[in-house]
Amino acid sequence: MSKINVKVHKGDITKLNVDCIVNAANSELSAGSGVCGAIYDAAGFDDMSRACSAFGGCETGEAIITPGFNLPAKHVVHAVGPVYDAKNNNMSGLLKSAYLQSLWLAEENGAKSIAFPLISTGVYGYPKSEAIMLALDAITIYQAESNMPLDEITICTFDDGDYELTKQVVNSKR
Repeated sequence: MSKINVKVHKGDITKLNVDCIVNAANSELSAGSGVCGAIYDAAGFDDMSRACSAFGGCETGEAIITPGFNLPAKHVVHAVGPVYDAKNNNMSGLLKSAYLQSLWLAEENGAKSIAFPLISTGVYGYPKSEAIMLALDAITIYQAESNMPLDEITICTFDDGDYELTKQVVNSKR
């Protein structure tokens, strides 16, 4: 198994100087709350709305990519994670797929660095520890399968509790 090479950062994902940031998107690709709303606002609401509406939506577990517009990041990958339902056995596969597709899209579009939020853990209710583990599983798969993997992968959290939890889970996988 390859070494997990992930940085953990606490702060505003819209301010990170990386090639690509990931938006925890909804399936309509419309501006939402939390990370999604912050990304739309920082990128330029009208520009991001037009770019996303051109796709006509995105299925859960999939992702699309747009320009970053006014963001420091050149690209935004809009990854649609699942709304958590403990009775649905496919939740983990859908969340892992959203992370993995984000990594491949970033690479295909020339990115060398990417930053993720904790997809599906806000209003979608996914348990954070499990979501972080799934993100790391996707990163491990990506790093093993890519011929030209991204140089820098960051998980960006906004508050102290999420930052400490993410650091703990990431360090346990190293």
